[in-house]
Amino acid sequence: MIVLGLDPGIRNTGFGIISGTMDKLCLVHTGVISPRPKQDISLKISYIYNKIVELINKYKPDEAAIEDVFMSVNIRSALVLGHARGAAMVACTNNCVDIYTYEPTVVKKTLVGRGRADKQQVAFMVGQLLGVKPTWPKDASDALAIAISHFIIKTTKKKYNI
Repeated sequence: MIVLGLDPGIRNTGFGIISGTMDKLCLVHTGVISPRPKQDISLKISYIYNKIVELINKYKPDEAAIEDVFMSVNIRSALVLGHARGAAMVACTNNCVDIYTYEPTVVKKTLVGRGRADKQQVAFMVGQLLGVKPTWPKDASDALAIAISHFIIKTTKKKYNI
């Protein structure tokens, strides 16, 4: 199974692509989609959408996992994040990639065993599970964490019929 993990953001959208079986996970590709900072928001959304479509066309993921929206004190930030998340979801949907969403606490609990784990603990576990030293940006690490969590949850559900 090939999974595309996405951590949407209007400034930086992290992505991580993994493949694997129940026995072994492999890092396929990871990085960050970063629109130009001074661009109009509509151009940023289009850029994010197009880059995700390119990733889908190149790597042919079976499924995508996207972080759920978290509650934000700043309403404007939450709305802008929603635009980036929407672009990612439409890119997947328009290209026939099923989308699964996960709350950050579920991702952390799946990888670290604690829903309130910090980003360094999550990044460490991502590296351990993929067998590589994490040298990527935090947005990419978060996207890989989402992809790995989805893979674990999906394969566990299949294995144990949950």
